[in-house]
Amino acid sequence: MSGKLRFGAFCGPHHPLNENPTLALQRDLELAEHLDDLGFDELWYGEHHSAGWELIASPEIMIAAAAQRTKRIMLGSAVTSVPYHHPLMTAERYSQLDHMTRGRVMLGMGPGSLASDAKMMGISVAKQRDMMDEAIDVLARLMRGETVTAKTEWFTLDNARIHMTPYTRPRIEMIAASTVSPTGSRAAGRNGIGMLSFGATSGGAFDALAANWSIAEEVAAANGQTVDRKNWRLVAPMHIAPTREQAREEVKFGIDGWADYLREVAALPIAPGGGDVIDALLSSNMAVIGTPDDAVAQIRRLQKQSGGFGTLVLFAHNWADWAHTKRSYEMFARFVMPQIDDMVDNRVVSEAECRAARPELAGQIGAAIQARIQQHIDEQGTKNISPDLIAALPKRG
Repeated sequence: MSGKLRFGAFCGPHHPLNENPTLALQRDLELAEHLDDLGFDELWYGEHHSAGWELIASPEIMIAAAAQRTKRIMLGSAVTSVPYHHPLMTAERYSQLDHMTRGRVMLGMGPGSLASDAKMMGISVAKQRDMMDEAIDVLARLMRGETVTAKTEWFTLDNARIHMTPYTRPRIEMIAASTVSPTGSRAAGRNGIGMLSFGATSGGAFDALAANWSIAEEVAAANGQTVDRKNWRLVAPMHIAPTREQAREEVKFGIDGWADYLREVAALPIAPGGGDVIDALLSSNMAVIGTPDDAVAQIRRLQKQSGGFGTLVLFAHNWADWAHTKRSYEMFARFVMPQIDDMVDNRVVSEAECRAARPELAGQIGAAIQARIQQHIDEQGTKNISPDLIAALPKRG
């Protein structure tokens, strides 16, 4: 796959219990500003309602606030847990955001990652993926401005439509969440929308990348739809620093707590195995804790395994303190993004040409300077001219 890779970040977020939640949310908005300034293409906010660490209950509120602080970065939900909301209400909120952001909003959809969220609402975990499918199928139509009538066990749409014609035509960008199972792939293919692969670097999900995309293509073809790899996003955790040793030292700030949360509280399949967390992440190639060159190598590995994708989404994990976290993003923008661009860097071409031509050009410059010195001497004599310059002039006839 050719073309310019895009870059984004996924902010669950992940904040430990010993932090002030008010300030943590403000930092998640500061992240949007920081990424916007650095030239990242997009930022995704999650939706969670339990387990303590992932504080954002409404991605829409974060998107609205972040849009006021930024200029160009796209802002999305990763994901809106669609079984928790009537589809028309979800469509209405994102239609409004589409207008408020002048087309900078994206709708990511999933079943809901925390079983504890579903339990509080009396939703069977076993039914969440079926509910997701039912919701996505009508949301894709509603967001195009269609009028929809549908009835399921948990929602009814009676001649329903979003109140405002979409700002983005034919509809805002929409993606289905995917990990190991084909659920997200099938939803993406059935509706001709994008896909976001969480945990793309972890064992099972990494192995399933190419297969899941093939499923999306097959299902799309069977439903008269098309899917495009440029709308496929892979999530990868990285923290980079000037040296590998420095990167390891910096992530000791919060990486153990993060791993404990994923293993023992959220119980998500993207958590690393037992033992030393850093060693487990590195030995399994699940994460980059190293240098910009290590980040480039991981991206190339993902490109080869997947067959090509459109956007690399960094996991906003908060392993390091805020200052080092911001610097990691800055180093990524400065030293990783340019290496991944498929286009020839004209600066490199220009420098190489000038380096090769230097002896000839330097000789021409020297000769031109000597000619002017000689012209001055011929017209004005040698007064005020350095003897060294006179001695350097070529001897005449």
